[in-house]
Amino acid sequence: MIKNYFKIAWQNLSRNKSFTFINITGLAVGIAACLLIFLVIHFETSFDNFHKKKNSIYRVFTVSKTPQGTTYNSGVPMPTAQGLRLDYPNLLVASIFKTDKQITIPAGSDQDTKKFDEEDLFFAEPQFFDMFDFDWLAGDRKTALTEPNTVVLTQGEAEKYFGDWRQAIGKTIVYENKKDLKVTGVLKNIPVNTDIPLKVVVSYSTLKTTDFSGGLTDWGGILSYHYCFVELPANITADRFNKDLDVFVKKHKPADRVNDGMMVIPLRQMHYDSRAGIFGGHVFSRELIRALELIALFLLIIACVNFVNLATAQAVNRSKEVGIRKVMGSSRKQLIIQFLGETFIITLFAIIAAVVIVQLVLPILNQLLGIKLDPAFLKDTVVLTFLILLILSVTLFSGFYPALVLSGFNPVMALRNKVSAAGKSGISLRRALVVLQFGIAQVLLISMLVMVRQMDFFKNYQLGFDKVTVVNLSIPTDSISHSHLGELRNQLLQQPGIRNVSYSYASPSDDGNWLMNFKYNNSPGKTDFYASLKWADADYFKLYGLVFVAGGPYENSDQVRGYVVNETLLRKLGVRNPNDAIGKFINIWDDKTKYAPIVGVVKDFNVSSLKEAMMPVIMGSWSDGFGIMNVKLQPGDLKSSLKSIEQLWNKTFPDYVYQYQFLDEKIAQFYAHDEQLATLYKIFAAIAILISSLGLYGLVSFMAVQRTKEVGIRKTLGASINHIVYLFSKEFTLLIFISFTISAPIGWWLMNSWLLAYSYKINLGPGIFLLTLVVSVCIAWLVVGYEAIKAAMANPIKSLRTE
Repeated sequence: MIKNYFKIAWQNLSRNKSFTFINITGLAVGIAACLLIFLVIHFETSFDNFHKKKNSIYRVFTVSKTPQGTTYNSGVPMPTAQGLRLDYPNLLVASIFKTDKQITIPAGSDQDTKKFDEEDLFFAEPQFFDMFDFDWLAGDRKTALTEPNTVVLTQGEAEKYFGDWRQAIGKTIVYENKKDLKVTGVLKNIPVNTDIPLKVVVSYSTLKTTDFSGGLTDWGGILSYHYCFVELPANITADRFNKDLDVFVKKHKPADRVNDGMMVIPLRQMHYDSRAGIFGGHVFSRELIRALELIALFLLIIACVNFVNLATAQAVNRSKEVGIRKVMGSSRKQLIIQFLGETFIITLFAIIAAVVIVQLVLPILNQLLGIKLDPAFLKDTVVLTFLILLILSVTLFSGFYPALVLSGFNPVMALRNKVSAAGKSGISLRRALVVLQFGIAQVLLISMLVMVRQMDFFKNYQLGFDKVTVVNLSIPTDSISHSHLGELRNQLLQQPGIRNVSYSYASPSDDGNWLMNFKYNNSPGKTDFYASLKWADADYFKLYGLVFVAGGPYENSDQVRGYVVNETLLRKLGVRNPNDAIGKFINIWDDKTKYAPIVGVVKDFNVSSLKEAMMPVIMGSWSDGFGIMNVKLQPGDLKSSLKSIEQLWNKTFPDYVYQYQFLDEKIAQFYAHDEQLATLYKIFAAIAILISSLGLYGLVSFMAVQRTKEVGIRKTLGASINHIVYLFSKEFTLLIFISFTISAPIGWWLMNSWLLAYSYKINLGPGIFLLTLVVSVCIAWLVVGYEAIKAAMANPIKSLRTE
């Protein structure tokens, strides 16, 4: 009997090819989008789940409370782990510090010297590998990092350096052209779903002989990429340990940094919590996951609504079939099973088509989001379970109501052709479903338009400095290399394509800021807010076009002789007139060499992402703080200018990697994640509109067939084509307007909430909503108009004769 059900179902679907195609296409596109979103969520929620102790590992991060509010820093002072071990000897604690440094592979008998700029270079304590489960190919996890000047490499890095990872143990690599490191272990390549992307791991004790040695005993300074992990036993909760940390901070922190508290976050939540941050990545928030889940559900609902609408509209064409089956003895239950079988076949074909679509789209999605979804996702039992549940749920949701409608026909009325598709309840349901479809599509369209406008706002916003044709290069930090910087600057300025050269700690807008509080005007205590330190030479102001509102730039000097501050810093200090600040002294670190007067005030410029509020800025010339070279190029032949920079760099620093980045590209990276989301919403909105349009096309096509006689009579009585088109369009236009009255306030509320995360944002004016309405109506008119014109242009005599 089951076989017979499927045979009849297949015959019915083959008989109505156009509607079957519309249903399969709509469901396939909706299911494909739903499956892609599921794969993304499944990937993002799997981060660091492979560690056996994932439920007991916590990360310590900094919480700073000031009169201006609470701020968070992903890092902690470098002595934190050692202090916790001394105060809480029963806890397993480990520090890990990420930086980007150069690694050199010395020349050997079979290779030349190799230089690599490693962005994922870590310093880790040996306890780190007692806590985390990274697989080892060679070496002893307990002893590999106990000694200074030792390093562990991943398989990929070992092969990059030495060709064969098996030959790496015992070999030497050179850190920053100064320190030999012995390879004592090789790790398996780190899984992609981790927020600790190890590649090169140096023993933490090596820090004692590096530029970071001063921080090992500094409880006041915080490095954003210096993390501390702690393993809590079952009898200690996170809340209890946070209270212990309050005592710990008061014991160890300097008096002027008591506002810098600490708290812990579970490892399993680290990937989603924006307060703590992750190593150079973008936090995938729980709110974003919930938003994607809702979008997947909405797209699936839109696709299912198509099926329900078309199936109920077509029900009248199958009334005789139902009547005959009932007369022959079929029960309502048997008819429901048969119609659900048809839905199952359509859903099965849609699932197969969806999987094919996903396989084709997956590489594009990976590139767009910068993730690595596995193309062999069908081997994952979780994904297979999801697909099975999807087939069952779509079959029931899409097929159950049409099956009830079809199986409920009165056999006598059905055989007499007295059944109509225009029943009051049927029409009301179809109207409601069309409103639901377009309402969801309009919410997605509003969201997409707001995101696109916000991204355009970011791109075109004046940051307060010149970012065009500026190149940043990381410079060596050793004193010998610094002695050549003046000579390199002079040689660069002689090149025709180079306008200006400056050295600084960072560019005006950067992803890493050096934050400190300070003493102003010989006050006994430090400020209750932090300022961004921008160590830079005097040429920095001209190169970036910073505008002075009082005073002027300081003189070039290796040591601080004067400071330049911005307007926001003066507002924080309560200074209304910028000229009143000139000559007032600033003291940083209670260091006599950092005690100098304010000599200038510049207009505000954004030092970080436009998501953040304007920050106070202090600028001074301190050569030991310089980390990058800023080069302003003449517009035109940029390739020739970059070639000149490379030649002079390699001549001046032959042992260091030449690597540059355009400043505007660096700033664009601040919003890369938002750009990705905006692109995703474009795709989701397009899919929602496509599926809704398919359903609308199917309904109008069916309506045109059902009203063939009516259209013929109207044309015979003199109705014009425009009148026929209006007859078909007016109801759907009204439904679009109804859906808009529902979707507009929902879209405004959602996007207004999203914009609250940005300090600089667009205004949600009426333009976006009017554009959404116009696009929705135009699409509906195009879809409805096509079929309406076809019906209106048909020969009325032929239509009436057929009837």
